[in-house]
Amino acid sequence: MSKYYNSSRTKNIFDPLAEEPFKLSRSKIDLFIECPRCFYLDRRLGVSRPPSFPFNLNSAVDLLLKKEFDIHRAANEAHPLMKAYGLDLVPLSHEKIDEWRENFKGVQFFYEPANMILTGAVDDIWVDKKGTLYVVDYKSTSKETEVDLNAAWQIGYKRQMEFYQWLLRKNGFDVSDTGYFVYCNGRRDVKAFDAKLEFDVKIIPYKGSDKWVEITIMNARDCLLSDSIPPANKDCDYCNYREAAKEKESLKISKTKKSSSEKIKIQEALI
Repeated sequence: MSKYYNSSRTKNIFDPLAEEPFKLSRSKIDLFIECPRCFYLDRRLGVSRPPSFPFNLNSAVDLLLKKEFDIHRAANEAHPLMKAYGLDLVPLSHEKIDEWRENFKGVQFFYEPANMILTGAVDDIWVDKKGTLYVVDYKSTSKETEVDLNAAWQIGYKRQMEFYQWLLRKNGFDVSDTGYFVYCNGRRDVKAFDAKLEFDVKIIPYKGSDKWVEITIMNARDCLLSDSIPPANKDCDYCNYREAAKEKESLKISKTKKSSSEKIKIQEALI
């Protein structure tokens, strides 16, 4: 078995009869939105999608940004990028900031109607003089055109921010509808690599709404409570692959059986 993929997971599986709260991450809520069938296979039956290739360069950019903003957090001062965009904000200093940014911990809230603990690890949080929090998400890419949030697939980025806003509000914080994406675009117009990547860094504001979150949590729970596997999203590449593979395998098996049957008939006729 591959060390990167476990096809028979036994942990973090939803049990309809369990009384203890079930922990569900922001990414799994997004999986439910993407494809209920993949979500059910993952959280109810323990069969996850194959893992994607790790984005190590993106992770390195995230880590370095956190280190950089932490310098200004410790000094309780605005980062030069904030000043350049006219934002009267500073990185939030809070005893739980490291926990909130840690994968598999993050910001947590027990949502009693669903008997679930919802979690999400933020990249950063900024704060204004009134104590209002602003969710911040780091993104990195490399393309020749200007970065923005206009692509259809970036709806996942927006839901991500809105879910974090919801989590923080449920923890009792005053959270602005406006969040910020710190978007780093790797430059391709430099003369040489010279063992370093250069980035243009842009702050993109986004005004979100978390009104979809709670109904989606309840729908996800209803999905997990069902004893029937839900239909796939017609646009799910994983499900479409599985269906196409099963169809081709079925045709091959059918042809093999037919060929074997014909051989038997020929042999019987020769006897």
